[in-house]
Formats: sequence, structure tokens, C-alpha cells
Amino acid sequence: MDMHVWLPQSGSGPGLLLVQEIFGVGPYIRAVATRLAEAGYVVGAPDVFWRFAPGWVAGHDEAGLNASLVQAGNLDGQIAVGDCVAALGALGALDEVAGEPGVIGFCLGGTLAWGVALAAEPSVCVSYYGSGVPSMLDGIDAVSCPTLFHFGNADAYIPDDGVEAVNAAIAGRSGFVLNVENAGHAFDNHESVLFWNESAAQAAWAKTMAFLTEHLPVT
Repeated sequence: MDMHVWLPQSGSGPGLLLVQEIFGVGPYIRAVATRLAEAGYVVGAPDVFWRFAPGWVAGHDEAGLNASLVQAGNLDGQIAVGDCVAALGALGALDEVAGEPGVIGFCLGGTLAWGVALAAEPSVCVSYYGSGVPSMLDGIDAVSCPTLFHFGNADAYIPDDGVEAVNAAIAGRSGFVLNVENAGHAFDNHESVLFWNESAAQAAWAKTMAFLTEHLPVT
């Protein structure tokens, strides 16, 4: 499994495993990695589809969306989480990474990031609009890392009752934060005219950076 790595200008720092959307490690995920590296993080983005479509990158138009949905249908979620846990370990083993790395994921990656938090011990978890998250709450007692969930209140892929289930599951739990933006699905994806919501993206990113600064600070 390939993992693309970005280093901050300092050459080292806290690690963040960045888990892709269904479109692959393409322009959008690379742009997110660059943002995080500029903030001082060592970023690793694994090729989640490596078992059946290595190097998959699709456009963010309707054709690319449909083709990527087909590829996502080939993914075994449990195996993919295991692959991401292995990638987290590989990232943490890099000399450039200080301490235990965290995980951040978008869309499909938001679901897998939460899966990593359930299965391993990342230092922090940030999950953007993971449609599988509401059905993966039973193991929340095993999660020890601070976790930030982002959702949109007009997400056609994640019903409101799913977001409400997350809210209920984290109620009273220290370190868990739920942020709901006035937006649809994949609102951070600036490459997609179908989904991008600039104001929601900026607001959620500010909250993400504040959360990371608190729980996985760059020193």
C-alpha cells in the first residue's frame, strides 16, 4: 500500500494520517495535506483502494462521482480499517514524526478515521461527514482519543437521525465534539462544484485547527 507523505517546513512535527474520499489521493486530498503540512504536521495519505484499484484518482464531476462510488463498493470496510491502522503505525514510525500520530478523514475517510479510533489508539480523530459513523457507535467506550465530528445539516447521504445518534452517543463524554454546519455532504471539497460550500468549509476548518491545536499541538 502506497502512502504519500508531506513534511512541514521544519522537517518534522506531529503526525496526521489523512484518509481519502472516494475520489482517491487526488488534487483535493493533496491540497488538504498541503494545508496541514503548512500548519506544521507530517501528513501521510494512504492509497485506501490499493487492493483493487491502486492509484485510483477520479474527477470531481458527476462521472467521476459515479465511477468512484463503484470503486467504493469494492471496499471491505473491516479490511480497509485494518489497512489504515497499519498506515497509522507506519506514519508513527517515521523519524520525522513526533509522538503518536492522529487521524483525519473526509467522506469515506471520515468513516474510516472513526474506525481507526475504534480499533487503535491515534492521538486524536477528526471525522468529516462519515456516513458510516452513526452505525459504528457501539464501540465508543473503547475510544480514548479526543474526537471531532463534522456533519452538514442538509446531507443527503446522512439523515438527521444519524447525526442525532452521534450527538446522543457522545453526550457527557469528555473530549468528544460534534460540529454541524449549514451545508450538505462533502462541503469541504473545493474541487467539487457538486458539493463545496465555502462558508461551511472555512468555519469547519477553523474548528478543526483549533481542535488540533488543543489536542495535537505543533511545538
